[in-house]
Amino acid sequence: MDYILNKLNTEQKAAVIQTEGPVIILAGAGSGKTRVLVYRVLYLVLEQKISPTNLLMITFTNKAAGEMIERILKAFAERKISGQPTAGTFHSICAKILRWEGRQIGIPINFQIFDVQDQVETMKEALVSLDLSPKEVKPKAVLQTISQAKNQMIDHKMYLSFAHGYFQEIVAKVYPVYQDALQDHNALDFDDLLLKTIELFKKNPETLSKYQDKFKYVLVDEYQDTNEAQYQLTKLLGGKTRNLCIVGDFSQSIYSFRGADFRNLEKFKKDFPEAKVFPLSQNYRSTQKILDAAYAVISNNTLHPILSLWTENKGGQDIVIFSAESEHNEAEFIIQQIFEEMHKNNKLNFSDFAVLYRTNAQSRAIEETFLHNSIPYILVGGTRFYERREVKDVLAYLAFIANPKNKVAFKRLNKIGKKRFNLFLQYLEEFKQKNYIEEKNTIEIMDEVLSRTSYLALFDEKDPEDKGRIENIKELRSVAIEFPNLTQFLENVALVEQENSPTPLKASMPDRVSKEKVDAITLMTMHAAKGLEFRIVFIVGMEEGLFPHSQSMLDAGELEEERRLCYVGITRAKEKLYLTFAKRRLYFGQIVSNSVSRFIYELPEEVLKKNYIERYADEPSYL
Repeated sequence: MDYILNKLNTEQKAAVIQTEGPVIILAGAGSGKTRVLVYRVLYLVLEQKISPTNLLMITFTNKAAGEMIERILKAFAERKISGQPTAGTFHSICAKILRWEGRQIGIPINFQIFDVQDQVETMKEALVSLDLSPKEVKPKAVLQTISQAKNQMIDHKMYLSFAHGYFQEIVAKVYPVYQDALQDHNALDFDDLLLKTIELFKKNPETLSKYQDKFKYVLVDEYQDTNEAQYQLTKLLGGKTRNLCIVGDFSQSIYSFRGADFRNLEKFKKDFPEAKVFPLSQNYRSTQKILDAAYAVISNNTLHPILSLWTENKGGQDIVIFSAESEHNEAEFIIQQIFEEMHKNNKLNFSDFAVLYRTNAQSRAIEETFLHNSIPYILVGGTRFYERREVKDVLAYLAFIANPKNKVAFKRLNKIGKKRFNLFLQYLEEFKQKNYIEEKNTIEIMDEVLSRTSYLALFDEKDPEDKGRIENIKELRSVAIEFPNLTQFLENVALVEQENSPTPLKASMPDRVSKEKVDAITLMTMHAAKGLEFRIVFIVGMEEGLFPHSQSMLDAGELEEERRLCYVGITRAKEKLYLTFAKRRLYFGQIVSNSVSRFIYELPEEVLKKNYIERYADEPSYL
C-alpha cells in the first residue's frame, strides 16, 4: 500500500481510502483527479481485495478511459493480477449492455448506432412523410430539440404536453415519426442508447440487479457534465450497493448547451445524503498568480460552490493585459510576445503556446497573421475524419452489409453511382449466400468491396486532393485492423465520431491534436481546451459581446457559464497568461467597438503586470 498512498497528498489519500458508500470528490483544475481515480481502483483491488471485474469506470471520452485502464493494467501486471475493470463512456457502456440484453425490450442484437449524418437523413425522411420541406424545417434544428428532450428523459408522448409555439408543435409531430423511422432502420441514435438502457433496467428489475451485482463499485468522472439521463443511469447502477464515487468540479461545467447540468452534484447529495465529500484543492499545474486570477473571476458566481486552489509553486509571472487597436494588431502582439518569450527561454518550443478564443470565427485574423509571418500553428478543428466524403462512402458499404435494412446507407450508395451500386449488390448476394459475415474480418470485407466496386478508380493519385482521399481510405483500413469484427468496427466508428463533438448536432467540436507531437502553436476554442494544459496561454477577444458572448449576457445562468468558461481558459496556463482585447474588431463582416470584458475588471491588481494595465475614467455600466 505504500506504493499507492505515498504518492498522494493528504486530500487525495483521504478520497482514495474511503471506499465504502457514496463519495463526492470535488476536483479542482489540475488537482490530480485522474491519479485519484486510478489509485482508488488500485486500492480497492490490492488492499480491499475487490475483483477488478466488479469495478465500473465511466468517463466522457474513450481516450480518458483508455489512459486510465492503461495505467491500471500496468500496475496489475507488475503484481500479476488478472482481470480488468470495465471502463468507457456512458454511450459505449450502454451500447454493450443493449447488445447483451436489448432483446428484452425489443431491440435486436444487430442494431446500428446512427451517426449525425444518418440522423439527418432519417429526419429528412420523417419530414417528407409529413409533407414538410427539409429546406423550410431544418432537420438539424429538429434533431437538436429532440436531443435536448431525450437528455431530459422526455419521450415523444411526454413532449406533446411541453410543446409551445409553432416550431415545438412541429417537433411534437415529427418526434414519433422519427422514432418509428429509426426502428424501421433497425437503428438507435446516441441519446437512445442511454434512454433504452434506462428503460431496460426499469422494465426488468432482475436485469438491473444483475448489473448492480456485477458492478459493485461505480466511479464516474466529470460528473458536472452529466445530463438528466446520465444522472438517472448512474443512480440506477449504484443504487443497490451505494458504492458510487463521483468526481467533478462545478467551476468547470461548460456544456449546458448539450444538456449538462452542474446541479446534478447537488441532486446527488439529496439522493445520497450519507455521501462523504472530499475536496481536492492542491493544484499541480499552474502558478499561484494564475490560480488567484482564476479564483477572482469564478468567485463572482453565486449558483454553485467554489474551490479555492493553492499550489506549492508560489508567486509566478504577472498576468499581462494588452489593449490592441484591432484584431490584426492583437495577432501581431501575440507573435511578438511568443518570440520574446522564446528569446528569454531557449527551452520553449512553439508547442508550449496556445491561443484560445470564444468562437471559431475569431481564428481568421490570427491564422492570416501567422501565415504571413510563417509561424507554424495547428488549428484544432476542420472537417473531422469520419465526416469526410470518401470515408462516409466506404462506411456506407460496410453498414449496408451489416444491416441491409439501413435505408440511409442505401441512399448514399445509390448516389455514388448506379454501376458501382449494381456491382456492390452482386458482391452482397455472394456474401450472403456464403455467410461470410461470420468468417471474414473487417479488413477483408473492406478490401473486397473496394476491389469489386472499383471505388478507388474515382480518384486520381496525381491530384493532391484525390491523393489525400485515398490516404483517408487507407487510414480507415488501420481502424478496420483494430476492429476485426464488423459490428464492433461500425459501433466504434459511431462512438468515436460522437465523442469528438460536444453534441451530435452542434457543428464541429474540434478534433484533438494528433498523437504525433508537432512543434506548432495551438489555436483552439476554450471549450476544446478543457482538459489540456500549456506553458503559456493567450486568451484573445476579451470584450463584452465576444466574451462573455452576447447571447449569454441577459441570462444569469448563462452568464455564470461564460464565467466558468473563462475559469477553464485561465487554468489551462501553467506559467504565464496573456489576456487581450481590441478597441475595434472586424467581426462577421462588421467593425465593432465593444467594452472591455467584465472578466478583466474582476482580476485583482496584485496579479497583473502594471505597465500593461489600461485604466478608464468611467467605470463600465455592468460593474
